[in-house]
Amino acid sequence: MRLVVQRVSRAEVRSDGVVLGSIGRGAAVLVGIGVEDTTEIVDRLADRLLGLRYFEDAEGRTNLAINEVGGEYLVVSQFTLLADLSRGRRPGFGPAAAPEVAEPMVERFIARLREAGRSVATGRFGAEMEVELVNDGPFTLLLEAGAED
Repeated sequence: MRLVVQRVSRAEVRSDGVVLGSIGRGAAVLVGIGVEDTTEIVDRLADRLLGLRYFEDAEGRTNLAINEVGGEYLVVSQFTLLADLSRGRRPGFGPAAAPEVAEPMVERFIARLREAGRSVATGRFGAEMEVELVNDGPFTLLLEAGAED
């Protein structure tokens, strides 16, 4: 599982010109599910994301978690995060989980964030989407399964 987390002042996702989700201050989170990922990994990374301190306090230090600033999440599934670029010039997507496996895992991830009391807007799994955001900082983090062990 791989997450790209961007601290944003606002973000929005659209498909076919229709807004699917939008947030104010918070984080845009791109989620890639791999073939070896489990529900335990999904839960662990959701919990890790919830506890990360990447918002600035009054002294300008990144000491605050998203709940301390009343932030929201925009979660968008993106299988291309698992692309294999080791050979040639065209990415291979063998490391990415099949849609029927990945979709329930992404839904579990979103549910975990909501259960923690966070507001979560989403895209539509498998849809062609446009993600628009204003990266605050810029501040971007990469979380991967195994990186926190």
